[in-house]
Order: sequence, then C-alpha cells, then structure tokens
Amino acid sequence: MFVNLPQPMPHGEAVGIDVGLTSFVATSNGLLVKRPRFFVDAERKLKLLQQRVSKKRIGSNNWYKAQKKVASLHEYVANCRKDWHRKLSHQICNDAGMVFVEDLNLVGLSRGMLGKHCLDAGFGQFFNILEQTCFKRGVYFQKVDARKTTQICPSCGIETGKKELSQRTHKCSNCGYTTDRDVVSAQVVAIRGLAAVGHTVKMLAVGRSLPEGWVNLLESL
Repeated sequence: MFVNLPQPMPHGEAVGIDVGLTSFVATSNGLLVKRPRFFVDAERKLKLLQQRVSKKRIGSNNWYKAQKKVASLHEYVANCRKDWHRKLSHQICNDAGMVFVEDLNLVGLSRGMLGKHCLDAGFGQFFNILEQTCFKRGVYFQKVDARKTTQICPSCGIETGKKELSQRTHKCSNCGYTTDRDVVSAQVVAIRGLAAVGHTVKMLAVGRSLPEGWVNLLESL
C-alpha cells in the first residue's frame, strides 16, 4: 500500500537556482558555486588504469584485478560527486522556505557538445538530492519553465536578447540593473516560481510590485 506524504507548503524566503558549467550553481540571493570537475580530474588516472587492463590477458587474475581498480575509481568519483551534491543541497536549504529550479531537458544536454561535462556535473542527480533534502527539511520545492531565463531582466521584465557565452554580466538598457548573468537567471527562476505559487513578486531594483512587462511574460509561458 502506497501512502502519499504531504508536501511542504510554500513559505518563507524563496531561492531560485540556476545550474551551469561555469558556476555549477547560482542562486537568486547571489551565491555562486564553482563547478568541481570530479570525472575530468580523475580522467588521466582512469586512462592509465584502462591501458593496464588492455595489456592483460582477458579472463586472467591480473585482468580481473585491473578491472576492479577501474571500477573502484569510477565508484570513488561517483561517491565524491554525490557527497558534494548532498552538502550543497543542505547549504541551499539552510535559509530557504521555497526552492525553485529550472525544468531542464537533461537528456538533451547530455547529448550535446558539452555532454561529458554535463554528465560529470550530474545536474539530474543534484536536482533529485535537492528535492529529497527539501522534503526532509520542510522546504517547498518546484521546477519552473527554463526558457529565456538569461534573456529577461529580473528587475523590469524586459527581454534583453541572447547573450554570448563570454558575456558574463547582465546590464539592462531599460532600468540599468547590473549583476552576474547566472544570478540573473536564478532571479528569473525565483520570480517565476513565486508567481506559480501565487505569491506577490517584488521588483529587485525599486521594490514595487510585478510590472506589466513581467505579467505579460508570465502569462505567455
């Protein structure tokens, strides 16, 4: 018999989360966490171990021992990644009542040009661990639309257009709001999440209610 456990209700401070390969996590309150390279850092050692496997006679005791060392390294990398995800999830939940993340196409990301780095980052595992951590700590968790989060100003709601990957700073030509582009994306995620749960959204720069531009954008999603 399956019992549906009650989910935490939206409450307290909202935190929007943006994930990426430059900063693994950027939050709407300005936290930037650099992406650790778990697999990439171990890749050289893994290649060496795999070369040793290829030099052993298949099925021999030495071949099995070499295979075991490869498997042990993979397990070590996976455990390090999972432990880091857990610690980061608890850090995010420390001062949050609501956590909103992007509803990303993780399969598509893993098949792209940077697929190896996306798999190394483990975005899917991180989201799962973060959701579990939120549930355990009574924090509301929800995914929101990920479209154009880097192309919208979180202060006035105007579309600023696509940014090149090298452009790391958001500066709105309409209201002048300036901050890190990943933080902007996280703030847009937070605004969408708050609107989805029926909370009043305040503009960042001047503290007024959600402007008409933002209302139109949210209605179009």
